[in-house]
Amino acid sequence: MRTMTWKRKLGYSILRPIVKLFITSFWWTCRVEKIIGDEHTQKLIAKGEPIIPCYWHQMLIFGSWYMRKLQKRDLKIGFLISPSVDGEIPARIVQSWGAVAIRGSSNRTGARALKDMYNTIMKDKVSPVTTSDGPTGPVHEFKQGAVMLAQLTQTPMLPIAYAASRYWELKSWDKFIIPKPFSRIIIAVGEPHNIAKKLNAEQMEEERVKMENDMNNLIKIAKAEF
Repeated sequence: MRTMTWKRKLGYSILRPIVKLFITSFWWTCRVEKIIGDEHTQKLIAKGEPIIPCYWHQMLIFGSWYMRKLQKRDLKIGFLISPSVDGEIPARIVQSWGAVAIRGSSNRTGARALKDMYNTIMKDKVSPVTTSDGPTGPVHEFKQGAVMLAQLTQTPMLPIAYAASRYWELKSWDKFIIPKPFSRIIIAVGEPHNIAKKLNAEQMEEERVKMENDMNNLIKIAKAEF
């Protein structure tokens, strides 16, 4: 693993505010017109227990915007971030927002990441965000990890999506969405998914597919507002 040299530390200290400004610039210039289904979130927060917010990897910009709003409602938010030096900038950004950086890669250390998120829920009452088709896709394919986490912790998953009236779509595996400045944003939140403690492999797969279908349907709901 690469070490954190003083040159790298200096570079990260310079890059962090630039990356943060890039993300927040979209929050400032775009307008969130509506949050469909926000009452689902309100009911969960009122219980005072953690949740597992889920949105697709491509929806980071306004997925994280919504997480910031939930923080202001006293929900403790956590983000899974690579433990390598490459994760240092996003870790510092989320920490500057008052969120928890969970330093485990869902790609190379999946079991460890699941354990770390389990601990943040059970011990620290943190709500860990999952970009549920990451870190390598396929795009819009819900991974089993979040379902397992919800079952182990008996914590509800909350499906979230958004649509922009005008946007760029990158040619990356996740088809990352960058809203164009001054575009309109619609956020859609679905009903929470609770996973029973005792399910067989077939039933777990059914729950995974349900979440996948719900999240993709939320995109259609959000887009229908334009």
